[in-house]
Amino acid sequence: MQDKKTIAFYIGSLARGGAEHVMVNLAEYFYSQGYQVYLVTKLEDPPEYDVPKGVTRILADITGNEISSSRVKNLVGRIGKLRRIWKETKPDIIVSFIRKNNLMAIASSRGLGIPVVVSIRSNPARELAGGLFRRLSFFMFRFADGIIMQTSRGVEFLPKYLRRKAVIMPNSIDRRFMDTTICEERKHQIVCVGRIDDNKNQKMLLEAFDRIKEEYPLWSLHLYGDGEQKIKLEEAYGCEQIIFHGQVSDVEKHIRDAAVFVLPSKQEGMPNALIEAMALGLACISTDCPCGGPADLIEQKKNGILIPVDDVKELENHLRLLMDDEELRKRLGSESARITGTLSPDLVNSKWKDYINRFVSKGN
Repeated sequence: MQDKKTIAFYIGSLARGGAEHVMVNLAEYFYSQGYQVYLVTKLEDPPEYDVPKGVTRILADITGNEISSSRVKNLVGRIGKLRRIWKETKPDIIVSFIRKNNLMAIASSRGLGIPVVVSIRSNPARELAGGLFRRLSFFMFRFADGIIMQTSRGVEFLPKYLRRKAVIMPNSIDRRFMDTTICEERKHQIVCVGRIDDNKNQKMLLEAFDRIKEEYPLWSLHLYGDGEQKIKLEEAYGCEQIIFHGQVSDVEKHIRDAAVFVLPSKQEGMPNALIEAMALGLACISTDCPCGGPADLIEQKKNGILIPVDDVKELENHLRLLMDDEELRKRLGSESARITGTLSPDLVNSKWKDYINRFVSKGN
């Protein structure tokens, strides 16, 4: 009997976010497929996702007397610690997510003969912001064995010499949303899910709904999530028709019977919140934000609505359109729910497995 295949996932932390959620789900899936799985993170950053049963968590940051007053020495120390982890765990492949983690994975594994696959999880122009960092990333990506992108527009951002290494790998739908019954009778609620910050741009939605809320007294807006702008926006817009719920568990239970979902972001990769709302059969409005994740999911006026980024008037107009037309909401919601056929966990995970197996050398 041959040894198990071993996969090491590397990310900054398991703090609650879209990329971290995807990585935890992948770790759980690969363990279920008979792989030995390591989740290597730079640090702990509570509140975090739980480490799946059977998966080994390793912290890779330097601590205590390993820390120097020199940033260069600290960088060398972190690379060295990661390298020792790779030597000890002997993974058949390293899969890293996000910005500096991708560069650290490449640098720390050079010469060890371990394939490295890096992944950009948001708009590349944002994730690789800064001229020097972008040039360094493109240089280092030459040494990666694969580059995972989330959208077709994201691939186009890469230089031509890197595109041949790139594949598009969508996010799968969380099984909780697959297992939640789609509601036939919906409340007059508009919902928004995500960290409350400048990029998620809830202010745009709040401003649009605030303009029309008195015309629609039976309708309410519900925001789920925490963030640095929550208190400020709640003080400015909170009222009987606009409710800030904070971060909740089992978000699918809170939004399943809402009528409309809105994603007002300025930038996104492949937005999990939008995917999950579509899976629940909500009529969805999203900004057509870079790097094209919503545009890859929504066919205009067929299974959702795309509007320009930061266009409050367009959002106001389309909220009116949906709030006035129950049949349109039902039609869009019914079409949006078809996403479960293309982004089911089984389908997407099998694509990940096929891709990863291109690089690993051991048999089962």
